[in-house]
Amino acid sequence: MFETNVQAKAALKRDFKPPITLLQELQRAARPGGKTLVIAWERENGYVMRYDLPLPTRAEDSPEVLLLAERIVKFLLWAGGGWRLMLCGPRKLCLAIKQQYTKAGARSFDVEFMAGVYGRPMVVELRPLAEMPQSYERALLMDNRTSGCRLGFDLGASDFKISAVKRGKVVFSEEFPWDPRNQADPEYHYAKLNEGLKKAAARLPRVDAIGGSTAGVVVDNRIQVASLFRAVPPERYPEAQNIFHRLRQEWDVPVEVANDGDVTALAGLMCHGKKGILGVSMGSSEAAGFIDRRGCLTGRLSELAFAPVDLHPSAPADEWSGDTGVGAMYFSQQAVNHLAVKKGIRFPAKMPLPERLKKVQERMLDGDVTALTIFQKIGLYLGYTVPWYREFYGFDSLMILGRVTSGPGGVMILETARLILADQFPELAEQVEVFMPDEKARRVGQSVAAASLPLI
Repeated sequence: MFETNVQAKAALKRDFKPPITLLQELQRAARPGGKTLVIAWERENGYVMRYDLPLPTRAEDSPEVLLLAERIVKFLLWAGGGWRLMLCGPRKLCLAIKQQYTKAGARSFDVEFMAGVYGRPMVVELRPLAEMPQSYERALLMDNRTSGCRLGFDLGASDFKISAVKRGKVVFSEEFPWDPRNQADPEYHYAKLNEGLKKAAARLPRVDAIGGSTAGVVVDNRIQVASLFRAVPPERYPEAQNIFHRLRQEWDVPVEVANDGDVTALAGLMCHGKKGILGVSMGSSEAAGFIDRRGCLTGRLSELAFAPVDLHPSAPADEWSGDTGVGAMYFSQQAVNHLAVKKGIRFPAKMPLPERLKKVQERMLDGDVTALTIFQKIGLYLGYTVPWYREFYGFDSLMILGRVTSGPGGVMILETARLILADQFPELAEQVEVFMPDEKARRVGQSVAAASLPLI
């Protein structure tokens, strides 16, 4: 059922080059006390994510070192977020990276995107080691927040989910179809969500708090950037950003909203009691979130859809950012579609990605070998990406969920990833658990988990 090790390695050499392999080679080649590239991104409230990359001799003259270093810089940006990049290391290497993170550089999308998120232009600084900050993260302890009567919602691209929770017990949970990406009037988004909340509230004696999970970048309960609002014109975008503040005013209760990835990790903490968990949701794109080993949300951006996972020169490009080898093309409906088309499966030109995923999943149920290899390939990507993600997150468990993981395809992804880990990274395989929640939790668990976000 699974490719032999020789076949798997041959396939990797053809069309996938995991960065963890090159990183481990550089770490082995680096000399104790030698040169180091120190990378630090500062985001809101002075929070900092830092990474120290040990360098081999004459690293500044190596194209491979520059490639990996820039990919790490980008990974840290989309993992933690940031408006200020601070670098310390070989000057030639630092200047090459700095040039890429300008409006005219290769990472112009990232520069402009983050300027929109943080409301200020991106700054790149070369600093001496003594002036490089240490990591400093938000620490929001997610203790047992199950008191009272709560509503939780999870906003997706094709539907949103609402749950009503009374003293920790789910008394209502339902999915509501909607089409947010094609609606120019933000009143549509507010009215649809409010309608669902009122339906759920009817199952509770009162509402004490509302918690939400949403796709997009969330800072201080505002969606800074999200595909959910892609049709909203710029002059009305502030209205869309403020829908959660408007909910708080109308319902007169605490409202707390987090990125859907963070709520994925929170669901893992609540359902399985696991701390030190990275949750990865494979839906219309890739969403991720992190609960640290203390059981805290860190406030990281965790937009791993834009974080690099493949160094291959022919890696597929993300249609939004234009960058190649980023997570959205490996762990989402986009990945299923890309692999399906590559393997000769044809879809009607106007068929949306969710329907294409269903077709591939139906073929998987029928025992189709091509469909099986698609999910197997995603599992192979995941197996090599787990140690790469862990390098920057330090988790003990990785939980996968989302529509792509539904049914036997999800089982194939999971089994393949575990086999890759056991074969290629045996020590790490003993330290890290890769798992899926049950089917019900995968589909509605995030809205239930989101209900626990507010502190009453």
